[in-house]
Amino acid sequence: METSKQNDLRITPKLKRAIIEIIDERLKETQIIRKDISELKDVVKELAEAQKRTEQRVEELAEAQRRSEESLTRVEGAIESLAEAQKRTELKVEELAEAQKRTEEELRNLIAEHKETRIQLGGLSMTVGYRLEDEAFKAIPELLKRDYGIIIQERLRRRFIKDKAGIPLEVNIFGEASKNGKRIIIIGEAKSQLSKNGVDEFIKKKLDRIEGLFEEIFPVLVTYMISEPDVENYAKEKNIALYYSFDF
Repeated sequence: METSKQNDLRITPKLKRAIIEIIDERLKETQIIRKDISELKDVVKELAEAQKRTEQRVEELAEAQRRSEESLTRVEGAIESLAEAQKRTELKVEELAEAQKRTEEELRNLIAEHKETRIQLGGLSMTVGYRLEDEAFKAIPELLKRDYGIIIQERLRRRFIKDKAGIPLEVNIFGEASKNGKRIIIIGEAKSQLSKNGVDEFIKKKLDRIEGLFEEIFPVLVTYMISEPDVENYAKEKNIALYYSFDF
């Protein structure tokens, strides 16, 4: 019996093959598991690297966000500053507008005052001119008789005559006279200060307008003073007699 049992416990070739197959199968499974574990480690490592990159990216985004917030804060500050500056500018514009109104009002007042002054000066100038003419009416007859042998036939006066176009022309000093039996018309004007332009103006506005209306015209200018040193010679060149107030 014991011999029979011992024979039953022997490993038969068939059993040996079966055991070997089982062991090989287990070894294959173990290798697969190891391979899977290795691959899993690689995946975990990749995930860890990806996590690091993600965290780095998050930090970069956080930094960018911080810079954006700082930039936004600066922009908001700049906008507030601009708004404040705009308020100051608007206030300044209002002040300038008000100042402009005051300036315009003052200018209008000055214009009105200047106009009034011109009117007064014009009146004063006319008064001075009339006074000079009045003195000339008395003195010129003797002066013309002394210097040119001209005899005044009637008193000198202011009057209107018609020019070549039939338009009334005011003559400040007018009178009829004679020289050696020849009729002469005295045409004169008084200017408080005489210039060469004043001489030309007298010729243009008075003498030229009545040229040819009388047989002979004797032009005369009277003044308090001349404004240029050569005015007297200029008048003589134009055949105009010139007298000063101190001649009277």
